Amino acid sequence: MAITTTKSGKTYDELKAECLKDGALFEDPDFPAIDSNIFFSQSAPKAFQWLRPGEILEGSGTSPEFFVGGASRFDVKQGELGDCWLLAALACLSQYPKLMENVIPSSQSFGEGYAGIFKFNFWVFGAWREIVVDDRSTAYLQWQLVFLHSTEKNEFWSSLLEKAYAKLVGSYESLKGGSTSEAFEDFTGGVAEFFDLGPKAPSNLLAIMLKSFERESLMGCSIDAEPTQFESKLSNGLVMGHAYSITSVKMVDIKTANKAGKIPLVRMRNPWGNEAEWKGRWSDQSPEWKLIADDEKEELGLVFDKDGEFWMSFEDFKSNFTKLELCYLSPDTLEDEKIVSSGKVRQKWQMTTMEGSWKKRITAGGCRNYLDTFWTNPQYRFEVIDPDEDDDDDFGTVIIALMQKDRRKFKKEGVDLLTIGYIMYELKDPNCKPLDMRFFKFNESKAKSPNFINLREICGRHKLKPGHYCLIPSTFEPNEEGDFLIRMFSEKTVPSEEIDEKTGLKEPEPEVVAKTTPEDDAATAALKDAFGKISGIDNEIDAYELQEILNSVFQKEFKFDGFCADTCRSLVATKDNGVTVSNQTFNALVMRYSHKDGKIYFDDYIHMIARLSTLFGE
Repeated sequence: MAITTTKSGKTYDELKAECLKDGALFEDPDFPAIDSNIFFSQSAPKAFQWLRPGEILEGSGTSPEFFVGGASRFDVKQGELGDCWLLAALACLSQYPKLMENVIPSSQSFGEGYAGIFKFNFWVFGAWREIVVDDRSTAYLQWQLVFLHSTEKNEFWSSLLEKAYAKLVGSYESLKGGSTSEAFEDFTGGVAEFFDLGPKAPSNLLAIMLKSFERESLMGCSIDAEPTQFESKLSNGLVMGHAYSITSVKMVDIKTANKAGKIPLVRMRNPWGNEAEWKGRWSDQSPEWKLIADDEKEELGLVFDKDGEFWMSFEDFKSNFTKLELCYLSPDTLEDEKIVSSGKVRQKWQMTTMEGSWKKRITAGGCRNYLDTFWTNPQYRFEVIDPDEDDDDDFGTVIIALMQKDRRKFKKEGVDLLTIGYIMYELKDPNCKPLDMRFFKFNESKAKSPNFINLREICGRHKLKPGHYCLIPSTFEPNEEGDFLIRMFSEKTVPSEEIDEKTGLKEPEPEVVAKTTPEDDAATAALKDAFGKISGIDNEIDAYELQEILNSVFQKEFKFDGFCADTCRSLVATKDNGVTVSNQTFNALVMRYSHKDGKIYFDDYIHMIARLSTLFGE
């Protein structure tokens, strides 16, 4: 069940009931109809107005409908916003009724019970959330929506979904630029994986795509481009730096005068929904279609129109596009074909989630290149218990998906995606304390993310021998702040936890007392002399007298402003207790006692230790 996200805490049903009772149409107070919810860094290209669907269609002779003849990929047509990545994902989603129902409950309509309120469900960092919007949409003129719209002028499900997604991330402008896999995951809760095409394509790419389509995985592709080349049209009809939906992958029978057989074809759609289509082999009206029987053309649903949809041969697809994005509804999509067809009962993949954050100068240590700080990153231990059941090697499969949270939502505040990745080390001691710099200096990693990349999520599939491991997620550069979610998939349950210590007392280790030096003896004598002069006959001092003693001695040796009275009050009650602190407590202490430069000065350090010792001493 989706969690409501309204600031009032009221659900869609409660808000709708209130509107029907009051005879009023819903106006969303959390995402009002104001220009700043459209663009935050630019002006609208043309003047627009906020209108409800009934107002947009006024005088057209038609009434608004949520769906017209059900959902279709042709209901997704891009408007005046660079969110082709979102639209490409939505076109894929529209082909699968069950997935669509999860995101867009079909019971909604403009008919009986209409109250100007609609709801959509999105997977947000580990949980399904209900996003409620009113139906005021941006339009230039009557009958013309500004952004995403359907080819049917009176159909509004797609434009309202775009509005709900814009609300989720803070504004329409925050939707500009993105990865199709990001929307895939938010529509399904699945896990996405990237594949390079061209010469770097995996040898079994066709099998991967055929199996993925068969299992209702969502697929998208694009052609890499420099910033100056985004949405540049090539002579072959394709567009660089632009997201395409992959809507079918088929083995098709062909017959020529000399031979007959099957060839792989890929169907794609440009979310522009116009004549910008592939012009090569197997494009609309190309002579290759004469090689296929009419009944198979009908089975393929072959239509030649200026609608943005076209077919390509698999080889042309692989050589013209540079990146493939797949979103698996479960990670077993890529298991070996022999296992899939063997009739064995397969266990579902087990998922473990962990959340954390990178804090500047505390837990944001950067990648392994920065050895001095790398060890300060969050550390998670996990265990690979048994090897996979369905293969002959002694390794277990673990899929790691590291996702950074809320970066798009704060885009209007100048926040951008961090470059992230992860690395794994084998642990000899499964109950070890947090690993220090020496460990990483003298131990090599066992696995790592495919790369460090500035995408919302980086995902990798790893084969590991049974044992205990440490996973370290990090940004590439140190001192970059952000929150993250780790999803770990495996065939067997993977016990996992943050490597941490409990805040508390422990038995102090026996002290090894070194021989004193002349300098030590002189310092001790100076302290005793200062104490004797100030304490008087009773040999007792208060906090202010302690301050005078410490400053008279230590300021001669250290360059600092001296001990403050508050620190000395704490020291009066201090004993040498064996104190350990958890990561959470440590973070809080650093936030409390560090200065703007990230350092804890001597006086603050003494104050902090004194407070801790006093706390546990009591």
